[in-house]
Amino acid sequence: MIIYPAIDIKDGKVVRLLQGKFDQVTEYSQTPVDVAQHWKDEGAQWLHVVDLDGARTGEVVNMDLIHQIAREVSISVQMGGGVRQLEDIQRLLEGGVSRVILGTKVVQDLAFLKEALSKWGEQIAVSLDCSNGFIATMGWTHTSELKVIDFIKEIDAMGVKNIIYTDIAQDGMLSGPNYTAINELLSCTNIPVILSGGVATIDDVRKIKRMSENSVKGIIIGKALYEKKLDLKEALAIARL
Repeated sequence: MIIYPAIDIKDGKVVRLLQGKFDQVTEYSQTPVDVAQHWKDEGAQWLHVVDLDGARTGEVVNMDLIHQIAREVSISVQMGGGVRQLEDIQRLLEGGVSRVILGTKVVQDLAFLKEALSKWGEQIAVSLDCSNGFIATMGWTHTSELKVIDFIKEIDAMGVKNIIYTDIAQDGMLSGPNYTAINELLSCTNIPVILSGGVATIDDVRKIKRMSENSVKGIIIGKALYEKKLDLKEALAIARL
C-alpha cells in the first residue's frame, strides 16, 4: 500500500480546504517545491498534487509549478485538477508527471476517458469525488445526479486501472474516514482504490491496511500531516508491512 502526501496548490501556495470549500482555506507554505522535497526526504515515494485553481476554472493553471515539482523532486507524482484536454494530459506526462487524474471531464464525457485510456493506459486515474453517494464535479462545487456506485461500474467496464475515491464530507475534518462508504465502494469494483478524505491518525492507516489488502492500493493524506497529527515515516512503515 502506498502513502501519498497531498500537496494542494492554490495561488501558487500549499493549502488545505475544509470539505473542499474554497472560502475555508488554510495556508501551509508559499513554496510547493520545498514541501514536495520535504515529503520525499521523509520517505515518500509518491506525491498527490492537486491544482485547486484548475479544478475550479476548468483548465490547468499551475502547469509550470507542477512540472517543476515533477522534475526537481525525484519521486513519482500523480496530479489532478482542471485536466479537461488531451493536450494537457500529454504536457503533464511529458513534463514528468507519472499519473494524471481525470474527474469532471470524464463524468461529462466518457468518450474522452476512452481516448485517454487508449493513449496512456495505466497513467490515467479517475477521481470519484463523493457527496452523499453522488459524484461531485467542478472542484467539488457542483454535485451531479450520478451515483458513485453506478459510475464505477461504467468505468470498470472500460478498463480503468486506477481509482481515487474521496469522501468530501470527511475531507480536512480529521474525523476519520467513512468506513461504511468505503466498504460499499470496495464491494462494487475489482479496481484497486486509492482512498482520500478523513485520515487523521495512525490507527486510521492501520485500519485501512487491514480492511482489504488487495482492494486498497493507497491512501492520500493531507491535513493530518500538515497539522502533525500523523507521522509520515510511521505511516509508511505500516503501509509496507
